[in-house]
Amino acid sequence: MIFVTVGTQAPFDRLIEAIDSIAPSINEKIIAQTLKGKYIPRHIEVVDFVSPDVFAEYFNNASVVVSHAGMGTIISALTSCKPLIIFPRKAALEEHRNEHQAATARRLGELQLVNVATDASSLAAFLHNRDRLIIPDRIGLQASPALIDSIAAFITT
Repeated sequence: MIFVTVGTQAPFDRLIEAIDSIAPSINEKIIAQTLKGKYIPRHIEVVDFVSPDVFAEYFNNASVVVSHAGMGTIISALTSCKPLIIFPRKAALEEHRNEHQAATARRLGELQLVNVATDASSLAAFLHNRDRLIIPDRIGLQASPALIDSIAAFITT
């Protein structure tokens, strides 16, 4: 199963429409958490807002997660070694207030921690080649001692 999440703040019709158009060519069930966007999907299963327990169930059972570039989903994927395709919201399309999701996606892509799709075509390429997705090494749930020491030193000076 492929799990698609748009986060908890706003619908993301461009992502849902892209997934829905790709779905007929994917031989895997797709469930998308949509937050009641305007676009009505025809080829994927949709849920609106889900409880944390249901979200965790979908997330843990997914072979791949597709998401906006939200840090909650990104950190969840990195702590569980889950293949993640991020599809950043664009402020230029009035999907967000600024371009921080594009910056996040760009940097995490450079670090080879996530797979970054910038449009429906690149999203389709990732989904049709799921066996080639980046699966990062697991990160810890806590910051490294070196990072904590560096932040403490910055604060105290």
